[in-house]
Amino acid sequence: MRHSDEIGTPRGPARVHTDLPAAGGATVLVLGHGAGGDVDAPDLVAVRDALVAAGAGVIRVTQPYRVAGRRAPAPAGHLDEAWTAVLADLRTHHPEAARWVVGGRSSGARVACRTARAVGATGIVALAFPLHPPGRPERSRADELRTGLPTLVVNGDRDPFGVPEPSPGVEVVTRPGERHDLRGDPAATAGAVRDWLRARGWLPA
Repeated sequence: MRHSDEIGTPRGPARVHTDLPAAGGATVLVLGHGAGGDVDAPDLVAVRDALVAAGAGVIRVTQPYRVAGRRAPAPAGHLDEAWTAVLADLRTHHPEAARWVVGGRSSGARVACRTARAVGATGIVALAFPLHPPGRPERSRADELRTGLPTLVVNGDRDPFGVPEPSPGVEVVTRPGERHDLRGDPAATAGAVRDWLRARGWLPA
């Protein structure tokens, strides 16, 4: 089942693109986009396709500033506020979901990490997590990954935003030859996400 809707948030309407497996899914992965990108990024689409085929639901969320046609990202607090409102709405409309995993690419991964506890997430999938601004390794964002929840990071080894180090509860898959956009082999990125979810028993056997 595939459909799109708008959800009201304190920061304006967000758009959600919902893909559910034919038999329903106990696990739903909610994904956000990069700062200037959208939910049709190759890695997000590949993850959607792989997980729906494996029996999970995937919901891709377009932040209100992008729905309004702006490319410059909203402040972090606004992003978090809108995302939290969307997750609350999704939970009421999908009571059949037994677990919610949150994630996204780049900026969307950061939002998911910062709000994961507040929205009651079971785990986190961070694609192209921007560890630091390019050329500024001293401005590390590694603390955002320390949520205490099971977390998968998938980054390219040529990402100018850096690659996080594994830590307790945080598994890092480094994709050879990939940069920040993870466009080289989206299917392999999606496979890493699927395998991680399956290893935790969050996908049908």
